Amino acid sequence: MKESDMNNTSETDWDMIDSLTDETADRTELPPLDESFFARARWRMPEKPVPVTIHIAPDLLAWFRSQGSECEQRMIAALRIYSQVHKNITFQSVKTA
Repeated sequence: MKESDMNNTSETDWDMIDSLTDETADRTELPPLDESFFARARWRMPEKPVPVTIHIAPDLLAWFRSQGSECEQRMIAALRIYSQVHKNITFQSVKTA
């Protein structure tokens, strides 16, 4: 990852998103939540998090913190996305001196 990638900011208009109500949100592209949807739906409880300690580069931590108050949840989401994209790849461990 390049240093410049860490400086990108979201182009999402969060003020507009925050102003949406049930009446103003456009749902025309969403499929209906009919009986077939609920017949296939499964209840999933969130997994209990496991506390760990990791060492993270200061610039990376600063970037996550700059994204808002829920930086830990954003890190977890980023790790989940990365693991799903690379689920079929096995990395070789790197030996350190």
